[in-house]
Parts: sequence; C-alpha cells; structure tokens
Amino acid sequence: MNFSNNKRHQAKIATHAVGAEDIFSLNRHAQGPGAFVEQEWQAAGLVAPDMTAIREYRLEKVREQLKAADCAGILLYDPLNIRYATDSANMSLWTSHNAARYALVMTEGPVIIFEFDAHEFLSNHNPLITEVRPAITYLYFTAGEFSDKKAKIWANEITDIVSEFGAGNKRLALDHCAPEGVHELQAHGFELVNGEAVMELARLIKSEEEMHAMRRSIFAAERSIELMREHFKPGIEETRLWGYLHSEMIARGGEWIETRLLAAGPRANPWYQECSSRPIQNGEMMGFDTDLVGAYGYCTDISRTWLCGDQKPTDAQKDIYSKAYEQVQHNISILRPGMSFMDMTNEALEYPENEYRHYSLQYHGVGLCDEYPAIPFTWELNELSYDGILQPGMVLCVESYVGRRDGGPGAKLEEQVLITETGYEVLSKYPFEKHLLR
Repeated sequence: MNFSNNKRHQAKIATHAVGAEDIFSLNRHAQGPGAFVEQEWQAAGLVAPDMTAIREYRLEKVREQLKAADCAGILLYDPLNIRYATDSANMSLWTSHNAARYALVMTEGPVIIFEFDAHEFLSNHNPLITEVRPAITYLYFTAGEFSDKKAKIWANEITDIVSEFGAGNKRLALDHCAPEGVHELQAHGFELVNGEAVMELARLIKSEEEMHAMRRSIFAAERSIELMREHFKPGIEETRLWGYLHSEMIARGGEWIETRLLAAGPRANPWYQECSSRPIQNGEMMGFDTDLVGAYGYCTDISRTWLCGDQKPTDAQKDIYSKAYEQVQHNISILRPGMSFMDMTNEALEYPENEYRHYSLQYHGVGLCDEYPAIPFTWELNELSYDGILQPGMVLCVESYVGRRDGGPGAKLEEQVLITETGYEVLSKYPFEKHLLR
C-alpha cells in the first residue's frame, strides 16, 4: 500500500555527499556509537548489528501482536515502546514524564511519529517511518486550562488516521495515556486494548541481530565498570564512584542509567539504598546494579559487589557473598527452553525468608530495559501468579541479593543470560570476586 498521498511531514530519506555534514549524516543514529568504542568492539571480535534488520524485525513483531489482539493499531507514549517499534528517540527521559511525543503504528498502514516541536530530522535515519507530524500536547504543563479542548483536537486526528487505515476496526491498543485522552478516544467509539501487553509480548524474543547489539552494549558496560573500578579506593564518595560509570558508558554510546543503586557498608543492608555522598570505608563491601540503557538502546542489567581497600574479608562477608554467588550460579544452571515460569520459581535456590533479606524477584526479562516476565519467590506465589514458558531468544537477568535480617554485610549479584535452543548462554562476562568466596 502506498501512503505517499497522506504524508504531511515526510521524514526524507535520501543520499548525500560523501563526507558532507548535513541533516542526514549528523543524525546520531547515522553516526553510530563512536570510533573508539567501535575499535574496542572490533578488537573483541563483536559483530556489528544490522540496524535495518533489527528495525524491520521489531516492527513485524509489534504487528504480529496487533493482529493476534485484533487491533487496528497501537498508540505509544512510552519512549521505550516508541524506540522498539520505530527506533526513533527524542529526549527519552524528559518525554517519559512529559507526554509531548507519541507514535501510531497501524497494523496495516503507516507508522507515524508525532514529534515534539515537529523535529522530523530525528527520524530521517529510518525508512520504516512513514511520516512525521507535529505532536498535539494536551498535558497541563503546555495546555493549561485548555487541556480538554486540545485533547479533542488530538483525538480527532487519531480518529481520522485509524478510520482511513483501520478497515473499520475500532480496537486500538494504547500503552499510556492521560484521562482526557482516554475519555476522548472512547467518545469516538474506540475499544481500548492494553498496549503494554502487546509491547511486552512483542519484545519477548530477541533476533540474532538484536543479540549482536546487546552483546556490544554489555561489552561497553563492562569496560565502563572496569574503568570505574580503577577509582574504587577508600574515601571515595558513592556518588563520585557512580559518576565514573555514567561518564564511561555515555562515551561508549550509552544513553542513561535508570537507577542510582550503589551502596556500601551499612547502607548495603537492606538493599535499594540509592548512592549517597557517604565516603566508602576501607574494608566495606560495596554493591551496585548497572540498570544501564546502553549502546543501540539495549539494556545491560548486571550487579557486582566489591570489597574496598586492602583489608582481608571477614567470615561474615565471605558467607554473605558466597551465598549470593551460589544462588546466582544455581539459578542459571536450571534454565532450559520449555521450562515453565512456575518451575523456575520452584527449582530456584532460596534462603530462609525469615533469616535473610532478598531481592524483589528471582528473574526478569530484559531487552531495551527490564521486561516481562518477572519471576517471584515461592512464598510470593498466589492465585494471581502467572505462568509461561521459556523460549529460545528470551533474555533474562538472574538476580540475587543476600543480607542477614539481623544486620551485617549485604551482597548484590546479577547476570544476564540468553535462552538458547539447547540451554543458555551467559552474556555478562565481568568476573566475580574469588577472594570473597569461602
């Protein structure tokens, strides 16, 4: 189907003079992560991903789920869902809490980006995007008392597009939307479908090209961790140490870190303290969780715990670290294609819940960020616990946090693992601390 007659602000994909700096070559996607990280990847033998193939695969996975849900299309506001479906990004953190950018992917029809300030050049790297239009924002920040009126204008435009390309189908998937928008779409007769479910299922199975991108992202993150470690000395503040990881990963094509989870000494038990200005002391254990949206937008979510300074680890530190290490290793070893989510819970190594603090889950999916599924502990199972099956191409993070409830050290460890046709592949390579094992 040809959509050329319907284009209002076409993102023009064209050739340009070799070596010329223009609106095409200056797009960050066209430039890529950078020369020095490319040299690191090549030296490590890491294959470059085919981004055209990745974009085509991901859009097709979205459309497969839309067809399965009998939807005319999906309206996306979540920046990570927009990135997955279109590989187009603009101020992702800002637009995650300012609804100033959205995308409409029709099941049979155009892919339209509604861009903040109509910046069509941000999508000119991707021929799969049919059109770029200016976003109509009705959030109170920009619309004020006229939010309801602007929502009507917004809904009219969405309705016109779906009416033209939806073949009479009024089922529209939607991931996030303010109440005004929901009410207006429903007033136009739309049956709204949970777009989060559509996108989580679309993102579940990674292609071979996606894995090339993820392996590069993990390598860049681990190289950044290695350089952060050079600054890990007694007296350094937690925030300063965390800043070195930020700096190095951004220089390697990374995009942002979703949390500030780095804590040492008494702040590491219980877990989930965000990094602070407290200096790390000689002999303290320090744990961190990368939660890093890295090169090509792919997440590296791994955790390590280190001992600061030149003191020997105590028996308590060795015991806690060893328990975390053994939990991660066991919970990786049981993974296999065809395994149910319930079996993952029931076969995993757990420590007594009344004696030890634990992480919030045992496993979770990962792609552009943390994804479906989330696998709980046995004591959390109830009638609302969902099941499913591990499939080749799924990527999981295997989590562990161990700290005694009566105090003392805490250890956070985590590995990123690909489910294969015959078992699994551990993607993360950063070494563990042999001197902390009992």
